[in-house]
Amino acid sequence: MKEAARLKTIEINPRTNRLEIDIMEQKGSFAIVVSDGKARLTNLPQHGETKIITHQGKVKRVKFDEGEEF
Repeated sequence: MKEAARLKTIEINPRTNRLEIDIMEQKGSFAIVVSDGKARLTNLPQHGETKIITHQGKVKRVKFDEGEEF
């Protein structure tokens, strides 16, 4: 079964080249990644690592490694 995408596209206004986000609508911690004229938002896990992998100056992928205290 395929998991739902974690990265959500944020629209960049083409007229002003700005992005706007209401941080009060977001729950918990999150990160915004901007690369090659695109912006994406992802929620950060409660316990774990989030790695941003780049190649030739562009974001290639975002990897999540989650865990939970025993």
